[in-house]
Amino acid sequence: MRVAVTGGTGHLGVNLVRALEARGDEVRNHRVDVADRPALEQCFDGVEVVFHLAALISITGDQGGKVTATNVTGAENSARAAYKAGVRRFVHVASVHAFDMHPLDAPVDETRARAFGPRHAAYDRSKALGEKAVRAVFSEGLDGVVIHPSGILGPADPRPSRMGQFFLDLQHRRMPALTEGGFDWVDVRDVVDGILAAAERGRAGESYILSGYWRSVRELAELAAAITGVPAPKLTSPMWAARLGAPFMTAFNRVTGIEPLYTSEALDALEANHVLSHAKAARELGYSPRPTPETVRDLYTWFGANGRLR
Repeated sequence: MRVAVTGGTGHLGVNLVRALEARGDEVRNHRVDVADRPALEQCFDGVEVVFHLAALISITGDQGGKVTATNVTGAENSARAAYKAGVRRFVHVASVHAFDMHPLDAPVDETRARAFGPRHAAYDRSKALGEKAVRAVFSEGLDGVVIHPSGILGPADPRPSRMGQFFLDLQHRRMPALTEGGFDWVDVRDVVDGILAAAERGRAGESYILSGYWRSVRELAELAAAITGVPAPKLTSPMWAARLGAPFMTAFNRVTGIEPLYTSEALDALEANHVLSHAKAARELGYSPRPTPETVRDLYTWFGANGRLR
């Protein structure tokens, strides 16, 4: 089968492209600007399935409009190009960040309201608006599904990703302290399996949450310590103290251009809803995420095999 992948060089994209090639698909993974709709149309010509992964992750706001341009306009351009090219199915990879996490005491499922409001982080809002833009093309006749992964971990992670760097920093003893809070983490390989299942069996127009298990930052660090033998940092900064430091981190980013360790937006994510339900994906796609300890172990094994560990 001939398929196209946007964002194929990212953490999820690398693993998806490898899985597609392993099963014998012909993969178009060209560098195409999602702002260039004619180029997208040319890339998608003759393709059966488009997997739209291209996105700009941000914990520092809209970055002068770049986040909106990529995650909203780019998503719409990709969907409209796919529709014009006559693809059989369009798989849009959004994020659980597209959902309004409040109320925190009720599980998040696919019926949850989206993060459209001004109180939501720019990235969250962009993922919600990007999904809305894609759904507008669905309503015109494009056959598609929407995927909402939670926090992605695991091998392969060549760049590495932000969380991959977190685990490397722990092993390299570059992490002086941890932060309170946590998130729902899922293995990148399970997300790939869920995406492929949705492409084949997902119901047109539906959303599917591909989540894993909530783990605190401290729990992740202790899992890493048990695997590597490098003790986890003893200090855990309380959330109130981290929030006091967040504006200084943001100011440092604006002056130097160096991505901060954390921002208020990142801390908000660490206080998000603890229960992101993947029951619908389990029921309709056969989705079953592996345990977090297995993911962390396999990630360190991959890092070791690729010369990334001390």
